[in-house]
Amino acid sequence: MFATPRERLRWGLATESIVVKIRWFGIVMGYVLVQTRTGLHNPSAVRAFLALGAGYAALDLAFYRMDEVFLKRWPLFVSLMESIFIALLCYHDTGLTSPFRWYYLLSLICCAIRYRPTTAWLTLGIHCLSLLALAVELGIKPGETSDWPLTLAIMAWATWASASLASILKQTGARLEHLNAELESHRVDLERRVAERTAALRASQAREIQHEKMAAFGLLAAGIAHEVGNPLAALSSLVQMLQRRGPDPYTAEKLGLAAQQLGRIQRTIRELVDFSRPASTALARVRPAEVVEEALGIAKYYQRTKQRAISTDFASDLSPVRAVRDHLTQVVLNLVLNAIDATEMGGRIHLEAKVDDGWVMMVVEDEGRGIPEDHCSRLFQPFFTTKPHGTGLGLFVCRQILEEMGGSLSFESEVDRGSKFTVRLRAEHAEPILLAAGSERSAAP
Repeated sequence: MFATPRERLRWGLATESIVVKIRWFGIVMGYVLVQTRTGLHNPSAVRAFLALGAGYAALDLAFYRMDEVFLKRWPLFVSLMESIFIALLCYHDTGLTSPFRWYYLLSLICCAIRYRPTTAWLTLGIHCLSLLALAVELGIKPGETSDWPLTLAIMAWATWASASLASILKQTGARLEHLNAELESHRVDLERRVAERTAALRASQAREIQHEKMAAFGLLAAGIAHEVGNPLAALSSLVQMLQRRGPDPYTAEKLGLAAQQLGRIQRTIRELVDFSRPASTALARVRPAEVVEEALGIAKYYQRTKQRAISTDFASDLSPVRAVRDHLTQVVLNLVLNAIDATEMGGRIHLEAKVDDGWVMMVVEDEGRGIPEDHCSRLFQPFFTTKPHGTGLGLFVCRQILEEMGGSLSFESEVDRGSKFTVRLRAEHAEPILLAAGSERSAAP
């Protein structure tokens, strides 16, 4: 358990409870002395002054409960009032032999606990003058037997002892508060480090899972290419043999169509194998438009791509970037597939690449459902997904990839209006790559 700011404040005022209890102890004992003793000069006056003291103690208690000190800025004024109060009690009781003279000790102890040692010694001087004035008022002569000098000596000793003990208490309290603050700081730092390590571990696990998925996909693609490629090669050879035999026009036309479709299947398998190969991690000069075209070439085989219009717009002054080509293709493909999933049939998806203040911006914008506001803060967290069969790693890995390449990934979204994801990479200082202004294609085969 660690102290809250309010608890630390109460620790600073903990000694105030001792002062408040001492004051109430003095008031209660005063009433007991009045009720159990005889020979008082003026019992009514003593009771009246005790009632006044009880009122002061009540104010002190009220301020203590508010974490304040009553008349904190005027300690010597309080000491003067207490000196007069004690002298009047002694005067109306039995004079210098009154037990109320020991109230001077209680006052000195309270002052030493509450204020600095200098204030305690000044209070001692005020109390000594008060006691001497009482002696003069009562007509005590220098040669007359009295214990008031002993009272002065005890008061001086009490001031020294209480000031020393209070100083030790205050130093101990300050030291404990300092140690507690250091402990709290270390706790916060430890929690921060644990959070950082946990986030790094989760990120590492997410990347490992993604890499394992890609490796498994590569093995699957290689197996498919091997198992399907050989029969396709045989079919292609048979079609070519039939074409060389000079068939009739109708058969020649059908064989030509068959050859075209076989070629299409072979190109698809090659693209699949090329994409699934282990990616190089070396940075290279990459043309953003080629990356977008490559990602779209893969996305066209995604089933949900049908009946969605995909358009592109490449700036004429588009510069290359330094990136890992396969990784950047993976990022763009992931954003395109997400846009396809978010867009209903007949919707539009727009891809744009442009240069803005030395940065290449690759934008994927859709007309889909948009992202709910409560999901926005969690969108790039690992394992967060709204898809029934999603892993929640796509956007997280995309942002990790871009940050490793010195870029960033941001988004804007409006519910029922669509979303826009922006890939931002530093443009390489080279001649711009001149491209066509843009194109539009229908994803339907």
